[in-house]
Amino acid sequence: MYAILDIETTGGQFNEEGITEIAIYKFDGHEIVDQFISLVNPEIPIQPFVVKLTGINNEMLRAAPKFFEVAKRIIEMTNDAVIVAHNASFDYRILRTEFRRLGYDFQAKTLCTVELAKKLMPEQPSHSLGKLVRALGIPMADRHRANGDAMATVKLFKMLLDKDLEKTIVKDFIKLEVEKGIAPKLLGIIQSLPSRTGVYYIHNEKGKLIYIGKSRNIKKRLNQHFTGTTNKCKKIQTEVFTVTYDETGSELVALLKESEAIKINKPMYNRAQRKSIFQFALYDEKDENGYLNLKLQKADGRKKEITSFASTQEAKNALFRITAHYQLCQKYTGLYQTKKECFQYKIKECDGACIGKILPEEYNKRVHEFITKNSFENHNMILIDRGRNSGEHSAVLIENGIYKGFAFYDLNYQITNIEILKNILIPMQNNRDTRNIIQAYIRKSKTLKVLKF
Repeated sequence: MYAILDIETTGGQFNEEGITEIAIYKFDGHEIVDQFISLVNPEIPIQPFVVKLTGINNEMLRAAPKFFEVAKRIIEMTNDAVIVAHNASFDYRILRTEFRRLGYDFQAKTLCTVELAKKLMPEQPSHSLGKLVRALGIPMADRHRANGDAMATVKLFKMLLDKDLEKTIVKDFIKLEVEKGIAPKLLGIIQSLPSRTGVYYIHNEKGKLIYIGKSRNIKKRLNQHFTGTTNKCKKIQTEVFTVTYDETGSELVALLKESEAIKINKPMYNRAQRKSIFQFALYDEKDENGYLNLKLQKADGRKKEITSFASTQEAKNALFRITAHYQLCQKYTGLYQTKKECFQYKIKECDGACIGKILPEEYNKRVHEFITKNSFENHNMILIDRGRNSGEHSAVLIENGIYKGFAFYDLNYQITNIEILKNILIPMQNNRDTRNIIQAYIRKSKTLKVLKF
């Protein structure tokens, strides 16, 4: 659990400042589960420059509760949680100072989003909260007020969690759980998981990742792991200490994120996604009469493929759909072997390219339409899909035919140019696995929106 907070103060001499406003959001790594927002009477005057910056003046605070009156609620919000703040050392120092005045030794673990942003977003010219939220398209209200800055920090922290592909933030959190002796049982783990689309990470007691998977229903999939009788399931059941997860909303993002996470973390119970997993590829070849034929063959890295498949059955199923959608001929897509007309022509579902009734130029246009849609070569496009909630979309960026990564963006802040998308992008490896994942998803998805630029 994380306590994401922001504090406004009176200003003044070091360690003599008083709190004027505090906002705390309790965040479980996925959503806000509790919140506390309050003005605080510091019992000392506010510096004039602070009044100008925050808009909080002495008159506003006369009827506000004093710190000792909100101290218990602050402890409730931060207990058993890691404190997260933008410049966490300042907020933590102020809290410790206020509690020390009450004779209480306040202690907590902290995470600083300035330091995390410098590590995970080194390309950003500034890591101040105001400039970061503008660059990343994070909606922000009430700048320099505790509530506005704390909510912006929540949204920034969610992005940093997404960009933390090596899961160092989560690993530190699991170490904290181990220190406290929390060892959840399998049933307890299952109850804490959502029935939503995403990627899940199974950790052992040392915080090490032992298995990564994706599912459209995380809870159901983990239940299968924990009740399975295979050797792998039994090993996972024995070694699991806790499970973390990333909701994605989009199955495409889940597939891409799973593929990348396996390659980076190499969990012991995952078989790494090998290039040879896509053993069959589709090629185009012009016959002696000038018609473009689609040929399903064993993948050959020396030849330029249109797309590829994990099995012949998957390929044939896809070819039937492609043939019907683009009004192609089963003879020329390899689905019906004959020297005469195809079967579809006999039942009047083919317009006769197989017997020369349609000229090669007209038929080949349909084949090129299919190739253009399914080949990434030199393409620039954004694939828009579901987000993690109703107020969000996901975006997958392909630039010059190369998969660049994905991002989530708030619907209140529309992506108006490619540079904003690049700022919030979670960079990913471009490889054969990712290309085939994207191509397969484009073929079957009904929710995907493709924007070309």
